[in-house]
Amino acid sequence: MASHAATTVDFERPDVAGGAAMQHRPWISQSHLSSSLAGVECFLSNCGFARGPWLTVAFGIGIIAWFLSLTAEAWAGICVVCVTIAFLALHSRSGILRFPYIRQAVLSLSLLFLAGFLSIWIRSEIVGRQAILHPVSGSFTARVIGIEEQPALDRLRLTLAMRDPESANPIKVRVNLPLSSGDNELASGAVIRFRGRLSPPASPMFPGGYDFARAAWFMGISATGSATSPVEIVSRGGGQDWLAGQRMALSHHIAKRLPGTAGGIATALTTGDMGAIGDVEVQAMRDSGLAHLLSISGLHVSAVIGFAYFVVLRLLALSPALALRVRLPILAGAAGALVGIGYTLLSGSQVPTVRSCLGALLVLLAVVHGRDALSMRLLAVAAFLVLLIWPESIVGPSFQMSFAAVMVLVALGSAEPMKRWLSPRDEAVSTKGLRALAMLLATGLAIEIVLMPIGLFHFHRAGLYGAFANLVAIPLTTLAIMPLIALALALDIVGLGAPVWWLAAHAIDGLLEIARFVAARPGAVIVTPGMSGGHFLLFVAGGLWLGLWNGTFRLWGLLPIMAGLLALLVMQAPDIMVSGDGRHVAWVEPGSRRIAMLRDSSSDYALDNIMEAAGLSQRPQAVRDSPSTRCNQDFCAVALNSPGKITHLLIARGRSIVSEEQLAKACARADVVIADRRLPGSCRPRWLKADRRLLDRTGGLAISVGPRTVKSVSETQGDHGWWRPGAFRPFATQVERASRAREATLAPPRATHQ
Repeated sequence: MASHAATTVDFERPDVAGGAAMQHRPWISQSHLSSSLAGVECFLSNCGFARGPWLTVAFGIGIIAWFLSLTAEAWAGICVVCVTIAFLALHSRSGILRFPYIRQAVLSLSLLFLAGFLSIWIRSEIVGRQAILHPVSGSFTARVIGIEEQPALDRLRLTLAMRDPESANPIKVRVNLPLSSGDNELASGAVIRFRGRLSPPASPMFPGGYDFARAAWFMGISATGSATSPVEIVSRGGGQDWLAGQRMALSHHIAKRLPGTAGGIATALTTGDMGAIGDVEVQAMRDSGLAHLLSISGLHVSAVIGFAYFVVLRLLALSPALALRVRLPILAGAAGALVGIGYTLLSGSQVPTVRSCLGALLVLLAVVHGRDALSMRLLAVAAFLVLLIWPESIVGPSFQMSFAAVMVLVALGSAEPMKRWLSPRDEAVSTKGLRALAMLLATGLAIEIVLMPIGLFHFHRAGLYGAFANLVAIPLTTLAIMPLIALALALDIVGLGAPVWWLAAHAIDGLLEIARFVAARPGAVIVTPGMSGGHFLLFVAGGLWLGLWNGTFRLWGLLPIMAGLLALLVMQAPDIMVSGDGRHVAWVEPGSRRIAMLRDSSSDYALDNIMEAAGLSQRPQAVRDSPSTRCNQDFCAVALNSPGKITHLLIARGRSIVSEEQLAKACARADVVIADRRLPGSCRPRWLKADRRLLDRTGGLAISVGPRTVKSVSETQGDHGWWRPGAFRPFATQVERASRAREATLAPPRATHQ
């Protein structure tokens, strides 16, 4: 029937003797086009349910299109185009739309694309909150709506509801304060007063960097900052949420039983609070490919639900009367669902945990009804529900990594070679064990390969030995650490948990030793410059094509993946990086390929961003150690030797005023001038002047001197609500006025090469 639907159109063919008129090229092209369309129609008719997951893909592409389109006019135009295409597909029966399956695909994909586009647009308008206009300092009064303890950083993180100091509009802010400044009776609902400093959420420091302003927009956060004085409780309020109180009490209990990093990991696995895990341990887990074990995700939720399902099913099966009268999988599934929901609530109901719980419940529902526990259709349904509720999650690494990993599992499980490998056969137990071990290793390698582009795109680094580390770490976590923690908590009720806590501590230490050992191996981590969105989409398109189609047709997905790999191999790091405020400037020395930084006092945040943007793991050198740089207290002159030419930089570093004539002469000798303040019009370098006037519009810059290309943060921001041009130097006017009031005669240094 499917093939018949594809051949209902009668294509006339000229006979050999009398069809001379049909031999002209336009007629041949039309015939070939019709033949190609008929082939597409036949292919779609034979795909069956394999077409379903592509509806979720279309929904996701619509969401991504909203992020990539930069103006409100473009958003409206995309909606009009989608509606027009859907209308034509619904009412037209000519041309390409005369094929029923093609017409159905055009109609459904355009509507799902439009639905995804509108879902993220509407959610942005509903939950997005404008950031405060500029940093403010003073005394603030606010109501506590959330508390997060971070003992490893010796601080508390409070989420507060307050009024904007200037507009008096209600806003939500996030404030850090030292643990010593926090009151022991501080709780949600309390009204507090404190002195501190609030700033707008930070945009990416450099192109391709982490966009906290976008994340804060969808979290409804308008400012972040820190308290500079002890918190005064004005009113204790009505007490905090019961679940939040139980979660905090449980975290404190685990910290008392397991002090240090071991307790931090146990707390993270139980309540989702990772604040007690040190930065060194987190970095080791990340470099070894084990960081996913620290955040409650599909692995943890599935393990908890699966354990509850198995235990309840076995206990109920002990009653013959119950087993003969009731479908035990339904009762066991209900028990597993309740345990999974309870675990999600206990862990704080964070978006990744809720997403994992939702997927696990769908799998449980399939098992109860006798369906395949894992299938592409089920995965597509779970992804669609998540994107419908949290469409912004599609641009985050958590969503991408979790669903990509499950897609690999489903694709490998449905592949014929894997089915033959796992098919029952008469062989020794040891051989079966080796076969299962090989399957686990192959699955781990496949997952690591798929997740590597995601890690490189978001974090600019990826571990290479994660498959081998996970081969031991995942069973250790799910079969030893988590059950031991649960058993210890249960035995603590009667005061007998100490021996089990001792075992749990040693198991966690073993996990950390695995992470440290793997992370310390040569070549364990690869570091790359920022991957562009186009390169990343090549990997995504190829991965979806490989995963969602069946048969040899899926191998066409290797083409965009190979193109992405080629682009990754030839990708070059920028030579110069300039932050949006102009204060953080770094360049790569051509000979040593080391980074030199303008200011030695740059913060760890700036340092990490610079190293990520340059794709280098070696710490930067001080500007005084740079062989190509000469500085005085106000300016630095840098000579970058690129193939065939020398690029001269002039970088402002002080606040003294210099003679405009001297400045103009120095600018004329330079190819690029960079300053964190406005420069006069007489400063005219040979190529680029990146002063405050330009940086206010562009944000951070990544400059390549060889091809003379400049990338800016603003290129990917457009009219989205979280982007505010000119928000990098809020107090620049006052600073410049103070600078003009000072007299100075120090001229900028001459470049070292003419």
